[in-house]
Amino acid sequence: MIEKTIAVDRLEHIMGVFGSFDQNLRIIEDDLDVTVVERGDQMHITGEAENVMLAEQAINGLLSLSAKGESIDAQNVRYILKLVREGKEDKIGELAGDVICITAKGKPIKPKTLGQKEYCEAIAKNTVTLGIGPAGTGKTYLAVAAAVAAFRAEQVNRIILTRPAVEAGERLGFLPGDLQSKVDPYLRPLYDALFDMLGADTYQKYLERGNIEVAPLAYMRGRTLDDSFIILDEAQNTSREQMKMFLTRIGFGSKVVITGDITQIDLPEDKTSGLKVAMKVLEGIDDIAICTLTGADVVRHRLVQKIIEAYEVYDKKNPASAEDKKPPMRNYRRR
Repeated sequence: MIEKTIAVDRLEHIMGVFGSFDQNLRIIEDDLDVTVVERGDQMHITGEAENVMLAEQAINGLLSLSAKGESIDAQNVRYILKLVREGKEDKIGELAGDVICITAKGKPIKPKTLGQKEYCEAIAKNTVTLGIGPAGTGKTYLAVAAAVAAFRAEQVNRIILTRPAVEAGERLGFLPGDLQSKVDPYLRPLYDALFDMLGADTYQKYLERGNIEVAPLAYMRGRTLDDSFIILDEAQNTSREQMKMFLTRIGFGSKVVITGDITQIDLPEDKTSGLKVAMKVLEGIDDIAICTLTGADVVRHRLVQKIIEAYEVYDKKNPASAEDKKPPMRNYRRR
């Protein structure tokens, strides 16, 4: 057992790191089996030598983020603990990224992980960016934030959000209502992100003016999209032909972000995902970036990250059985 002392210049930084009711501190203590005690402007860490060293690196990293004005929550703490365990403590300072966009409620949107930071930088630098990763990594949300920021800065005239109308393993049948009512369920995640960024009233105003368009992928055929920020969501459910059609819609002054999760493909067994093909075809082309996010970049509830990791382990141990590979049953009408 050893004890290490960290001197802190400003007490408010300690409060920022500890969190309400010392919840962040409890995470560090439980994860590394150490004890952290505050005495005035000093923090004393007690425990096994290796764990104390890791705790010191994590706390110093958190203090540096707090000094830069970053708010610290449980997700930040867990991610930083992961970085120090991997020997990447020198990367912690990079998490103090620039704000991408301010929501309608005044909340700053910024990348929370190194993977998200690379993704946002790729969007800024390239005309076409592919964001590949599991659920909860912020692929769609950050893309919408970048689109709203570009629109507010008058870099583009329109925001176009689209996704293939493919059901997630269910057959919903014929939906009632007009055309907009029929496609709304498929586009709900995009609506939610836009409402968060702009507010419902502002969103409706831009929608009526034609500055924002939310439509199924099939509506993109035959169009040339100039001066637009275009987001294709759930791209793993596009066919090869749909993806090629979409990519050839790009006009002058436009930027494109394609997001998808290749582990959640809802296409029939005999259909190849257009996203998988595009990842191979577009690799190495100038002005096109392919960013791969991982479970470490998940920013939803911490259980989401554990669920993703558990499925990855299960899939490696249990390759698809013959029953899983059978083509889906089709319904035939009796004549």
